[in-house]
Amino acid sequence: DSCQATMAEAIALAKEVNDMHGLAVALHFAALLGYCKRNPAEVERLASDVIELSTRHHFAHWLVWGSIYRGWARSASGNTKEGISLIEDGIRDYRATGAIISLPLALGMKAEALHLADRTSEALEAIKEAQAIAARSGEGYSCAELHRLRGVFLAAFGAEETQIEASFQAAISIAWEQKSISLAKRAEATYAEYR
Repeated sequence: DSCQATMAEAIALAKEVNDMHGLAVALHFAALLGYCKRNPAEVERLASDVIELSTRHHFAHWLVWGSIYRGWARSASGNTKEGISLIEDGIRDYRATGAIISLPLALGMKAEALHLADRTSEALEAIKEAQAIAARSGEGYSCAELHRLRGVFLAAFGAEETQIEASFQAAISIAWEQKSISLAKRAEATYAEYR
């Protein structure tokens, strides 16, 4: 709730001082918060705002993220075909810039969308790629969630229980090490649901 209030304040302040780039950044992080809360309707609304603003002001970086968020929201709402296409287009355009920061997050969103489309083997490949990029770059932000998703996908795929357990345990451990209570609780709840 405090994050939600802070994001609303950031958006209002950027509008008040007419800082369009600051507004794009605030909308991006508000969409990320909506994704973390698993709220596709909120993510869709914020993605539309990011896309409209970024198109008008030629913010290529934020336009890409608007597409990725919109793709996740559409997939989570049942339109996996369009959602996967939007995410893949966004990732392709993001890679074209040479950027790798946050790419594991985008690949995690792609993996979720693939899993929702019953393409779990492809989802596992996307997770594998995301984890490799995170390991090379040292980016730890998405690591706990990537392990949690890997556990979900392995369970759906009927993998060995030791692999599934190891993924969930890694997700929980990493989240607690990073002091991310929300990610730790999400991983613990998913693990309990699996068991």
